[in-house]
Amino acid sequence: MPAVLLAPEEPAPLVLDPSDEAPAKARRYLTDRFHELGHADDFVGRLVFTELVTNSYRHVGTGHIVVRVFADVREPLTVIEVWDESSSLPILQSEDHYAECGRGLQLMAELVHDWGVRPLNEEGKVVWARCAR
Repeated sequence: MPAVLLAPEEPAPLVLDPSDEAPAKARRYLTDRFHELGHADDFVGRLVFTELVTNSYRHVGTGHIVVRVFADVREPLTVIEVWDESSSLPILQSEDHYAECGRGLQLMAELVHDWGVRPLNEEGKVVWARCAR
């Protein structure tokens, strides 16, 4: 995973309760951040945030979800991060034409520049994605 350099004016993260309201709140936060960063289109970012935050509240369900959006100062990319308290890592499932769920990470992986998971020493993990500006 490449090191990500943060802009000095990095905003405060948004802390969410793990609920069905979390994805909508995260999308509003992302839209505001994309506007502040001068991005005209936030469609991919909103899709990525929805997938990652929904996975956190559905599969973890306890504690808090913390989200951040910031510019990578080395490249014209925007970084999206979702932190939760579970050490369980997301799994990119193989394609199954008969499955009723499990396609969200596949779709996200196709739309972003790159993505990954960073386990935390304390507890939990950060799932991140870098989107083109």
